[in-house]
Amino acid sequence: MKVLQFTIPVPHDKSVIVEKVVLPYHYPYLHRHKEIQITWIQHGEGTLVAGNNMHDYSPGDVFVLGANLPHVFKSNPEYFAGNKQIEALTIFFSTEGSLAHLFDLPELKVNKMFLQQHQQGFKVPHPVADKVCSIMTTLKNATGTAQLAEFFNLLNSLSCIKKRLDPLSTYGNLPGITENEGIRIGNIYNFIMQHYGKQITLEDVAKVAFMTPESFCRYFKKHTGHTFISFLNEVRINEACKKLIAHKFESINIVASNCGFKSITNFNRVFKSVIGSSPSGYLEAYHNNLISLNRAAG
Repeated sequence: MKVLQFTIPVPHDKSVIVEKVVLPYHYPYLHRHKEIQITWIQHGEGTLVAGNNMHDYSPGDVFVLGANLPHVFKSNPEYFAGNKQIEALTIFFSTEGSLAHLFDLPELKVNKMFLQQHQQGFKVPHPVADKVCSIMTTLKNATGTAQLAEFFNLLNSLSCIKKRLDPLSTYGNLPGITENEGIRIGNIYNFIMQHYGKQITLEDVAKVAFMTPESFCRYFKKHTGHTFISFLNEVRINEACKKLIAHKFESINIVASNCGFKSITNFNRVFKSVIGSSPSGYLEAYHNNLISLNRAAG
C-alpha cells in the first residue's frame, strides 16, 4: 500500500500556514505530515499521543511537533457527546520547499539546528508560552512580509528557550502511517480511551482492528512502539493522575477502581512503573510544586 502523508492545505501565496479551528473535537486519527506544527490549545482538554508517548493538554498549552512525527490530539470523551467545542491556533511550516533557502542562511543556522534537535517535539514551558501565544496571535492577524517577520520572531522565541525540553516521543523511528492505518489506529485509541475504566481484553481490542489477537499484537507494537498492555496501562495511569490532581475522588482506592484496576496493589505497582513514584508521593510532589509556584508569584 502506498504511504500517504496527511496533506496540509497550502495556499500558493503562503510559506507559513496559519489555521484557526473551532470544532466539536480535534481530528481523531493518528497522522503525520512533512510540516512542523506549533499548536496552541485555546479551549479543550484531552490527551496528545505523539509517537509512543501521551501527554495531557488543556487551555494555554503550546506544543511543537516535529516533521513526520505521528500524532493525534484526543479530545476527552465529553467532546464527542456534542456538548462542548475545542479551539486551537496552529502554525504549519517546513524547512524545505519555499522556505528552504531562507533556512540555509547563516543567520538562521541556530534556528534550523534547534528544530533539528527537537524533531521529536516538545511542550513549550509555561513561562515562555504566554509570549509565544502573543506572537502567534500577531502572526495570525498579519499579512505579507509582516507575517513572515512575526514567524521569525516566533522561531527566535522558541530557539531562545534555555530550559531543558523533554521530547514528546522517545521512540526513534516509527514506520510510515498510511491513511487507512491512521484511521485504524485512531479507532483503536478511541476504543481504549473510552473503555479504560472497564476490563478490556486483547480479544476485545483486536476485534476493533478486525484482526486476530496475534496479528494485532505485532501490528500495534510496530506502529506505536507499545504493547497493548503498556499502552492501556499508560492511558489508565494518565487518567488516574488527572483525577488525583483535580480531587475528583473520595480515595485513591476509588480512583484505582474507576480507572480499571482490580486491586490497589496492582494500581500502586503500575503507577510507580509509569510515573516513578507512588500515587500519594505524586500528589505530595504536585502540591509542593503548587506551593512553590504560589510563593514565587507572591
